[in-house]
Amino acid sequence: MAQGRHVRRRRFRAATIVAIVAGAMLLIAGGVSYGAYRFEASHADLILPGVTVDGVDVGGMDRAHAIAAVRAAVDVNLQRQLRIQVAGMRWNRTAADLGQRAGIAAAVDRALTAGDDLGTLDRFWHRVRHESIDVDVTLRYRTEGPAVDRLAATIAGKVVIPARDAALGINADHTDVDFVYAQAGRKLLLQDARNAILRALKRDRALVRLDTARVAPSVTRSTLGHNIVVHVDQNRLYLYDGFQVVKSWAVATAKPGYTTPTGVWNIYDMRENPSWYNPALDSWGAGLPAVIPGGPGNPMGTRAIYIDAPGLIRVHGTTDDSSIGRYASHGCIRMHNAEVEDLFERVSVGQHVIVVGYRPANAGYWDVPAASDI
Repeated sequence: MAQGRHVRRRRFRAATIVAIVAGAMLLIAGGVSYGAYRFEASHADLILPGVTVDGVDVGGMDRAHAIAAVRAAVDVNLQRQLRIQVAGMRWNRTAADLGQRAGIAAAVDRALTAGDDLGTLDRFWHRVRHESIDVDVTLRYRTEGPAVDRLAATIAGKVVIPARDAALGINADHTDVDFVYAQAGRKLLLQDARNAILRALKRDRALVRLDTARVAPSVTRSTLGHNIVVHVDQNRLYLYDGFQVVKSWAVATAKPGYTTPTGVWNIYDMRENPSWYNPALDSWGAGLPAVIPGGPGNPMGTRAIYIDAPGLIRVHGTTDDSSIGRYASHGCIRMHNAEVEDLFERVSVGQHVIVVGYRPANAGYWDVPAASDI
């Protein structure tokens, strides 16, 4: 019986020791946990070791110092040059010039919360042992404001070459026609240019090459159509199809004291059997009716082509066939009725009448140009 009592006492003492040790360990663990909690609470405004923002080490820093450290690196990055090339021309701009900005504060706030998924003791041990949690927070850049659009518009204005339409023109001294050949132009596609610049900024590139688009001419030599050329020095009218003469006729132009004005004029109206309105009731037309309706005896004959030259100039028929080929009109361009009817069917409103050359200085009324074939 005595032996049984001794066994029970030994077991009791062992259990008591275990309980005391366990309690002590719990007290120690609780103390450590409490201490760790208090430590973490007092360091909650500091970023854990091993946290970087776009490679900038901000571990152990508070928010203000971390923002300052990241901003210093960002300011250097935003001064990097972006070179834009197009059509042999070049522009240099910094990322900051183009409106690129960095979300520094937001990145630092994410750095402050790095390691929140760790337990209190884990965070505590990382801090006291300066053990890295190896987290890099991505710094988010954005481009804002009108700078990219303005640059694209500036570039577009510099590189644009308007397409040139084919045309019959007039030379500098108005003595002959010029052939203006069609030529393609170029332009910058603004939206494409803007997107390319934004992509280059986003991808941290140093060079972006922009493309231009070809602009086709609206009128080519083959689509130019018919135009009229009147040589006053020859008293001859030529009908061109594109750059080729397809027909010509003798005409009458202004007699001394009057002018058939040189220039490139537009056809704005065309009439069959036009009425004639006396343009000079107080001078040379004083003895004539104010209006002569279309029909036999009308001074403008059977057809009239109205052009916007000064002086109410027309290309028209006549009742005086003997005047054709001579310097005989008050400025208009006269033709035989049958010939102006032929011409009338070949041209249309919007086409041109180009008047070149001058009446010889010594030419008199009813004279004909040298080598005339009327």
